[in-house]
Amino acid sequence: MKVGEFPTIDMGLIRAYTLPHPPLAVPAIGRGQENGIGDTLAAYDEVSLEIAALAPETIVFITPHNVLYSDYFHISPGGKAHGDFSGFGVPDVKVDTEYDAELAEEITNIAVRYGVLAGEKGEKDAKLDHGVMVPMWFINKNCKKYKSVRISQSGMDPSAHYKIGMAITEAAASTGRKTILIASSDLSHKLKSDGPYGLAPEGRVFDETIIGVLSSGDFLSLLKIPERLREGAAECGYNSLMVLAGALDRYKVEARLLSYEGPFGVGYAIASFIPGNPDESRDILAQFEDEVLHRARGKRDSEDNYRSLARRSLEYAVINGRELPVPDGLPDELIRKRAGVFVSLHKNERLRGCIGTISATTASIAKEIIENAVKAGLNDPRFDPVTASELPYLTYKVDVLSDAEPVSGPGELDVKRYGVIVSSGYKRGLLLPNLDGVDTVEEQIDIARRKAGIRENAPVSLERFEVVRHE
Repeated sequence: MKVGEFPTIDMGLIRAYTLPHPPLAVPAIGRGQENGIGDTLAAYDEVSLEIAALAPETIVFITPHNVLYSDYFHISPGGKAHGDFSGFGVPDVKVDTEYDAELAEEITNIAVRYGVLAGEKGEKDAKLDHGVMVPMWFINKNCKKYKSVRISQSGMDPSAHYKIGMAITEAAASTGRKTILIASSDLSHKLKSDGPYGLAPEGRVFDETIIGVLSSGDFLSLLKIPERLREGAAECGYNSLMVLAGALDRYKVEARLLSYEGPFGVGYAIASFIPGNPDESRDILAQFEDEVLHRARGKRDSEDNYRSLARRSLEYAVINGRELPVPDGLPDELIRKRAGVFVSLHKNERLRGCIGTISATTASIAKEIIENAVKAGLNDPRFDPVTASELPYLTYKVDVLSDAEPVSGPGELDVKRYGVIVSSGYKRGLLLPNLDGVDTVEEQIDIARRKAGIRENAPVSLERFEVVRHE
């Protein structure tokens, strides 16, 4: 069966839920505090009874609180697992489960066909985490005769999480498993100034957006949530929801929001999703990728010579396996001037690679752009190398740096106008100016210092530089 084709047997996934995981919801931990989230507790009990009536053979749990790898989905190995809430002061409250090894193996095999790595290697802690234990504790009040599969989120982009969801549904069908999916997901952690994580305006915006998705099943809106909004909201469940959305790809969905509240500064939502008949119009990931491609093409049409050269350099290197010769016909400023250059790649507004030079290392700005564009795409250690299939979706930013000049202290810096170089001995860290989320000179210096591995109290020297940004 090819990737994307529907299984010929009945769908194994019978229901999906998003469930929060506040340990205080367990009475022995909450000690009365749980009464402050009465709507959540009532919805949890409703879900527990519903799951018992459905009598699943296997429940797949997606958790944000187990080991997380940047390029790999970890599926917990072995035949069974145990967990307790000793980390929350109540070691006598325990949860045990038997794993469905056959379904876990099938998910692993199918995920590879979707271009996603998953498997049982790399376990750090065999004990169940609270992202699984809290939902499992409530489910077990009424339903205990099931096996489970525990899958961690990864550092990969939302589309990869969507694809692992698709693999889960296909694996449930191919094994004939009667399966339920649980997306363990707290929402924003920044809903109240007196909450444990403080207040941020993004918190309410994020939660309102998610509530709209959970009420309607509009997963395209879920995919469109900007990364900046997610980071500002300090959420932990978005990628669990992306797995849930992928598990329901190209099926009609009956979505029902059962509860939402956030009295302690963290958003808790419970919703159920009933898969219906196949529906090709709900190929949500394909629709989203078409939109990303359209936006990237629009930005390509407005490229200046700097961004165009960066794009052509990476495309040439990926396709031909060698560096692009400096093209004829470039403006004199690119050929005759020398400067440090940073090249950044983005895919759907998400950073895909960034490499730069503080000062000129080649004969021209053009040559600097060519080399750094290729390095940003193929040699940034934070990311896998860019593939040919990704090239049409990428957008480019080129920053040309002025010569750095020493300054006597933070008073001569401006976080919007100047980039900063922080030096201590042979260690040197740089941060560009006017970056999202960096609002003060102190933050700018601290980030540059940490990038260089300079200890907090070490004496440092500061330099500043200006940037001509092409984006």
